[in-house]
Amino acid sequence: MTDTFLDGRVKVAQPDSGFRSGLDAVMLAAAVPAVAGQSVLELGAGSGAASLCLMARVAGLKLTGVERDEALAALARNNAAANSASCTFVAADIFALPPELKRDFDQVFVNPPFHGEGQVSPDAARAAALMDDGALKDWLKLGLQRTVSGGFFTTILRADRLREALGALPERGLCAFPLWPRQGEVSKRVIVQVRKGSNAPFALLQGLVLHTEDGSWTPEADAVLRRGNALALQGVRL
Repeated sequence: MTDTFLDGRVKVAQPDSGFRSGLDAVMLAAAVPAVAGQSVLELGAGSGAASLCLMARVAGLKLTGVERDEALAALARNNAAANSASCTFVAADIFALPPELKRDFDQVFVNPPFHGEGQVSPDAARAAALMDDGALKDWLKLGLQRTVSGGFFTTILRADRLREALGALPERGLCAFPLWPRQGEVSKRVIVQVRKGSNAPFALLQGLVLHTEDGSWTPEADAVLRRGNALALQGVRL
């Protein structure tokens, strides 16, 4: 099945069952403050949706995505070709990266598994993609490790795991950007970004409200999801 993102500018074939990328992938890509010519690494790339959304917004990136599922990595390569995107997707375990990827990147981003006990999907493939098995901190630490000094590491998480994420990441150079379902409702997702080596104090940002009272997208969310605008994390002094 093929899904479209950014008002049809990005088309991504995804498995009929199991985990399917959606809003999280688009919001994550929008938060990565990449500029042309930078090296970029996505850990756990799936079928490539987030990487392809990022490349649709920022031209001239040298982007590599890593996905442990060989079938998904192959699908991501096909999706890159279908979108005329010049990027590479590698089938590998992120905790056993091939030698050529054991280096620093200007930008690293990840939509990691972030579900815990009691939240297991009956679909085995979806469960494998979503369950972190206690490894969330390892995903975050690896992402930061692969980020060059002065570069940015960006991730999206369940909001109720923010405290755990903050414990795994530096106290300085970090900001959190909540995604609110509606005005006045509890956040379900939060984007966390670190500028490696920065001494700026932690910043809890205003975040983004996704829906109006009638269920439609807010203008700010629509600008990201349909027009492909960047999220405003880049304005923070990290």
